[in-house]
Amino acid sequence: MIKKSTVAEYPQEVIDLINNKQYFGRMNDPVSSSYLKGPCGDAMEFYLVIEKNRITEIKYYTDGCQATRACAAMVAKLASGKSIKDALSISSGEIIAKLKGLPEDHLHCSILSVSTLYRAIADYLLKK
Repeated sequence: MIKKSTVAEYPQEVIDLINNKQYFGRMNDPVSSSYLKGPCGDAMEFYLVIEKNRITEIKYYTDGCQATRACAAMVAKLASGKSIKDALSISSGEIIAKLKGLPEDHLHCSILSVSTLYRAIADYLLKK
């Protein structure tokens, strides 16, 4: 759960997204998955179920800070239900714009999140 002391950093919508367990966790039998470790040491994983070139299930897992978790949650929310092509158009700039209040020193978290998603999609495409 996001702590009360960080509430001022993020709008309520972002806090609710971080606390929502819909996208958080690991998946037992994903169609594809990925793992990346960011320059700050935070690890991130994405798990995808893809049917007919559409992301039907998505989960992320991170041991990182709240900014990392906020970025991953936003990426998962935006990618859920999207076609592969549309999911590949999600950018770190879009994540930063949607996460009003993302601290300047945590902008790299958006890159880590999007890169991890792209790698999971690449894992799927390379298995086809």
